[in-house]
Amino acid sequence: MRSLRPSRVDIDLEALASNARLIKAHVGADTGIMAVVKANAYGHGAVTVARIALRNGASCLAVANLVEAVQLRRAGIAAPILVLSYVPSDSIPFAVEHDITVSLFDTGRVARFQNIARATGGILKAHIKVDSGMGRLGILPREVKEMMRTLRSCDAIQVEGIYTHFSVADEDPLYTAQQRATFENVIATMREAGCAFRYVHAANSAATVKPVAGGFNLVRPGLLLYGLKPCDSATSLEGLQPVMSWKTVIVQIKTLPPGSPVGYGNSYRTRGEEKIAVLPVGYADGLRRAPRSWREVLVHGKRAPLVGRVSMEKTTINVSHIPDVIAGDEVILLGKQGDDEISADEVAAWIGSINYEVISTILPRVPRI
Repeated sequence: MRSLRPSRVDIDLEALASNARLIKAHVGADTGIMAVVKANAYGHGAVTVARIALRNGASCLAVANLVEAVQLRRAGIAAPILVLSYVPSDSIPFAVEHDITVSLFDTGRVARFQNIARATGGILKAHIKVDSGMGRLGILPREVKEMMRTLRSCDAIQVEGIYTHFSVADEDPLYTAQQRATFENVIATMREAGCAFRYVHAANSAATVKPVAGGFNLVRPGLLLYGLKPCDSATSLEGLQPVMSWKTVIVQIKTLPPGSPVGYGNSYRTRGEEKIAVLPVGYADGLRRAPRSWREVLVHGKRAPLVGRVSMEKTTINVSHIPDVIAGDEVILLGKQGDDEISADEVAAWIGSINYEVISTILPRVPRI
């Protein structure tokens, strides 16, 4: 079926493997890698990415929900998997059955999980999520002691780790240091109470390439794994390679006279005689329509501007300045062609977003090759 789709996302498995090895070399032998493969591995294909990452330095995986975790288990992946977000109470038997680790972020949930897990006759693995200053999911430091008192009576929950998440590791080292200090104080308090953790982790991609990542025994790279930079400091990891490219083809070329409307709303009219190429890709594939879209694509290694509105499954470009263009020619929406490249960072600047969104919102209907 993949061959029937004129647009595709190419995944460079060699680049992915190389990136994983670079991260492992950077963090050292004593620090583990939890490869973040949530959201279908940021659009790259979770099962494939998980397998490559585990072969090249990662020891465990992180996902956003139980469905993503089960997908990996059903693909035969046996490595530890942590669900970073919410798991419904009635799904706990499923988590126990498939040996999936959940996040604990409030005391009431601990009691419910204990009762359900005990009824299954199994053990629920868990990591405690601490809100050290992001104001998002996680237990507040002042509430941790109460959670620990509850956990001491839980014989069906095995707490393997504790973690937090930095909100501005890419831009504010002072606040990140404050978050780290808060997290370390929580860990110290819990260790004094006799708690031990196999895994302690806080660093996302940005923190992994900054000194703040040191001292804990696990990092959680996502963007780095896919060859993109979470911040300027990521230049310390020389050799990262983008893993994803997005390609389509020209399906029709027409020469239109001056003043001809192109696309819905007649929002674009040709300024002179223009050669317009039609691409079989649109917002139903993840090519954003509004309020801002891609500005350019690559054809024959040259940049061609988008003209008119992006439709559900068609887009038009101006190729008047590019000679010898014919139907069937390859078009690059994201990636390299010739001596030029359209990067996720450049696209993010065009659409007013971040590189994370660019790669993760190419829809699943576009086949990954």
